[in-house]
Amino acid sequence: MALVLDRVCVRQRGENRLDEVGLEAAGGLTTVIGPLGAGKTTLLRVVAGLTPPTSGRVIVNGRDVTGVSVRKRSVSFVYQRFVNYPSLSVYENIASPLRQDRAFPKNGIDRRVREVAALMGLTDLLGRRPAELSGGQQQRTAIARALARPADVLLLDEPLANLDYKLREQLRDDLRAMFRDSPGVVLYATADPAEALGFGAPAVVLGGGRVRHAGDVAEMYDRPPSLDVAATLSDPPLNLLPGVVRDGRIECLGASFPAPGAHQPGRGVVLGVRPHQVTIERTGPGDLAFPAEIRLAEVTGSETFLHLLLPGPRHLVAHLPGTRRFDPGEPATAYVDPARVFVFDERDGRLLAESAAEVDLHG
Repeated sequence: MALVLDRVCVRQRGENRLDEVGLEAAGGLTTVIGPLGAGKTTLLRVVAGLTPPTSGRVIVNGRDVTGVSVRKRSVSFVYQRFVNYPSLSVYENIASPLRQDRAFPKNGIDRRVREVAALMGLTDLLGRRPAELSGGQQQRTAIARALARPADVLLLDEPLANLDYKLREQLRDDLRAMFRDSPGVVLYATADPAEALGFGAPAVVLGGGRVRHAGDVAEMYDRPPSLDVAATLSDPPLNLLPGVVRDGRIECLGASFPAPGAHQPGRGVVLGVRPHQVTIERTGPGDLAFPAEIRLAEVTGSETFLHLLLPGPRHLVAHLPGTRRFDPGEPATAYVDPARVFVFDERDGRLLAESAAEVDLHG
């Protein structure tokens, strides 16, 4: 099974919701990741046949289904906000798509319902109606209903976003195991970098209705090809600091480090620093040092997020292990190892080097 989006555009109310989107997904799981407004839901709706593209094609297993109605597509859709039949029991909610599928054997419905219910932890709730369930149980019922009937394409639009952390982690592991060997195409949309990285599946990064990059999600995290991709896959958000090339070095807020091969004086760059790469103690002689003022310390129990004000003014967040106590207004120094800094072109956001030690600004 394979899904292809060929230069798909969606224009609504004078705005491009999707802009020349090209995507190829084989059987199994593909993660679609992007922030709010990236176009994730619109993309899934186009694949489902709920939103017609302004231009471009949708091809499933070699067949152009662009003009095919949603009822004639072999597609299941799970929304972020659960949708269940309030008058039906959990059992009948899960069974409903199977009863409507003339190709599904009637004598296999009960077995399939109970299989999916067991996977979703709903076995003891099959006799209840949605109003008698918690929000998490209702969402699990909606997912189970979508999983019950075999489909060429399964679409999931942030289905775990409204669940508590423990249940989200559990279901993520269950779904990853289920989709690993799925013959159908599974598109899983999320705004959570940890979720995309946790699945470990091929990923498509969306931003502003365009595909920013596609490929192995771990490789994109380790070496993001652009600032957009780095920012999308960073949680907490990526720290961004301005830099400029002068005399073969990069200068940033008073700090300076070598930029081997730099021959474009005055060229602007953006330094990307993940919060866990910022410390308040020097770790090596080559660390960049930024004088700072402590604005806020967020203590979560096992870690501390320290918000710092740098000259400029610029803000920097340090993700520190353990419980740390700081007073607002207290002076501090933020240290960053230049070998752990991403260097991006200020003009187009492309990656110039995955560490300051490897930067080459000839291009």
